[in-house]
Amino acid sequence: MNLGRKLREIVARDPRFKVDAYEFVFRALDYTMERLDRRNRPDEESRHISGPELLEGIREYAVQQFGYLARFVFERWGVRTTEDFGEIVFNLVDDELLRKRPEDTREDFRGVYDLAQALDRAALEGISWEGGS
Repeated sequence: MNLGRKLREIVARDPRFKVDAYEFVFRALDYTMERLDRRNRPDEESRHISGPELLEGIREYAVQQFGYLARFVFERWGVRTTEDFGEIVFNLVDDELLRKRPEDTREDFRGVYDLAQALDRAALEGISWEGGS
């Protein structure tokens, strides 16, 4: 499987978000799994990351990678809300690049936090996982 080609196909069907946004979700998922110590769990069920957990990982990873520019990078990629990340995740699920549980829905990403505000606040405060420093 050529991931780059698959992502370009997704973007061709749904041009709201740039390929970079999809690539970032994979990196943020990897980061979140590592942060929650789920990478080496024995089965897929115990490695599962929920929508809100992924969004927390996205927030922290974005600030680590982009600092004060995180919000602007996301906007350039077409991502302005937590719901946008839900759309990206479910586009990846639809193309079988990610898996979901039956109870996982796009609603899991709806209104979890104000993306711009959370990124700006995290960058200013140097917030780490779960809001601590």
